[in-house]
Amino acid sequence: MNKLEIMKSSKLRGNVKISGSKNAVLPIIAASILTNEHCFIEDVPDLTDVKNMKDILVNIGVEVDWDKKNKLLDVRADDIKSTDMTCEDIGQKIRASVLMLGPMLSRKGKTKICMPGGCVIGNRPIDLHIKGLTALGAHISMEHGYIEAIAKKLIGAKIYLDFPSVGATENIMMAAVMAEGKTTIENAAIEPEIVDLANFLLKMGADIKGAGTDTIIIEGVSKLHGVRHEIIPDRMEASTFMIAAAITGGDLTIENIILDHVNPIIAKLEESNVTVEANDDRIRVKSNGIIKAVDITTLPFPGFPTDMQAPFMALMSIAEGTSVIVETIFENRFMHVGELIKMGANAKVEGRSCVIVGVNELMGANVYASDLRGGIALLLAGLCAEGKTVINDIKYIERGYEDVVEKFLSIGANIKKY
Repeated sequence: MNKLEIMKSSKLRGNVKISGSKNAVLPIIAASILTNEHCFIEDVPDLTDVKNMKDILVNIGVEVDWDKKNKLLDVRADDIKSTDMTCEDIGQKIRASVLMLGPMLSRKGKTKICMPGGCVIGNRPIDLHIKGLTALGAHISMEHGYIEAIAKKLIGAKIYLDFPSVGATENIMMAAVMAEGKTTIENAAIEPEIVDLANFLLKMGADIKGAGTDTIIIEGVSKLHGVRHEIIPDRMEASTFMIAAAITGGDLTIENIILDHVNPIIAKLEESNVTVEANDDRIRVKSNGIIKAVDITTLPFPGFPTDMQAPFMALMSIAEGTSVIVETIFENRFMHVGELIKMGANAKVEGRSCVIVGVNELMGANVYASDLRGGIALLLAGLCAEGKTVINDIKYIERGYEDVVEKFLSIGANIKKY
């Protein structure tokens, strides 16, 4: 099993280009089966999650050509040979496998998938997915670790989500675009990835209004066509490198970025004594190494993203003063705390909150990544820690960060994979 070895890497400098968004590309790959024509998806990051999603499509007979050099994915679902997607060695590795429910119901009227896998960061029920798809006319059963869905006909409906779930919003959108009549999704998620999926579907000929607001209205159409679409930049990767500049007292320019997508990170970094200069599609982040403690509360977009809670905690571990981080999205997203404590962090979890008293320095240690964002938090901590940090189980990090070692090496990090 691969590991990362990190030595203290002060003052990271240079330019980093951000890859296409993991959280945007996965639902768009799923949506590409809504037509039998070619869908060309550009700026596709080379991630294990993308590979697993591709393999799911290939296993049911979809033609997929991935040109990794040019970051281009060509999907053509001309002949979907199977509706059974219960290949456990793939489906249980990736949370986004559940996003095949909506498109498969729309295209084939039935499907069977494994209960979705991915990072274990707390209770991630799919009840809102089921609620929405059931309202559209699907019959869904779950037993023995599988989800089976059947719909003779999908019919538009008014659906209220009890929580603005990103995945449920995406699944309902993909099912509704070719359903008969009008679908209204109330209390919909408004994340940028929702807007990117809507733009992809609109290019295919869908009739969608309100994406990016809490009410999405979809008029079903009879057919969708092929499309070429470029994935939005990954706001979580961009935020991670912004924090990397802060935690090492560095000076980084982060390219290929949408400023509105990272405003919560900009605000908190500036509050913590970090200089951020924004200019069109790039951001320059400069730090003198003196970090001030700030409090954060994770919230759905446009609030502070739960995915950046762990990386920001690594920064707060060396801040002057005491910070409180409140996690409102996932109840088990503090698994990285114990590993940061191994590195000398002074942190204590109290229910859904974590109190962090900043220390003068962290110390390198042998630690384990338990999930994607917790893993990258340990990498960030290792960059400012004295001595050697070894991160085990880096498969989690590679689920969401393209060329992570190469990118950090290019800006002066002392890091290697073995």
